[in-house]
Amino acid sequence: MKQTKWMLVGTLLLATSLAACGETTEEDQAIDVTEEHNAEQDEAHGTMDHSGSGEVPAGLQEASNPTYPIDSTVIMTADHMLEMEGAEAKIVGAYDTTAYAVTYTPTDGGEPVENHKWVIHEELDTTEPAPLADGTEVTLQADHMDGMDGATATIESSEETTVYMVNFMLQDGEEVTNHKWVTEDELEAKE
Repeated sequence: MKQTKWMLVGTLLLATSLAACGETTEEDQAIDVTEEHNAEQDEAHGTMDHSGSGEVPAGLQEASNPTYPIDSTVIMTADHMLEMEGAEAKIVGAYDTTAYAVTYTPTDGGEPVENHKWVIHEELDTTEPAPLADGTEVTLQADHMDGMDGATATIESSEETTVYMVNFMLQDGEEVTNHKWVTEDELEAKE
């Protein structure tokens, strides 16, 4: 009888443990969504040239009175690249322009890149004045990612803003220099 009682208790404990393992909490779901978002970002930006030369397109105007002056330190709130959100960055350039989110298929045969942020007006092969309307088809002259330069793109959205070139550190200690572009509303003053 004791043996049967202990087997019953053991079976109940095992069933309870297995049932608890199968439950998914909101926190678990949030972690799964975040990991999926990060994996998508990593895949979409895996060939991104994080660092740049610091050269800017011809005709790009330096901002006369940027919210975040050159050499100031800011916190990035942008999440269009892994390890960007929350990172501390140093401003190395500030320019007044129109920034576009674009969807394009890379010239090197890669998968389509949707809603890439940001390409600026001066990086488009166009003689039309800014801002271009959503849905406009353009040719990119930017090289932020492999297969971007020369690709045909569709403008998803635009904003007239100050864009910033920044230096920051990745979590693995790699320094990213002259990263293009972060818009003014994707930055916060460091307190």
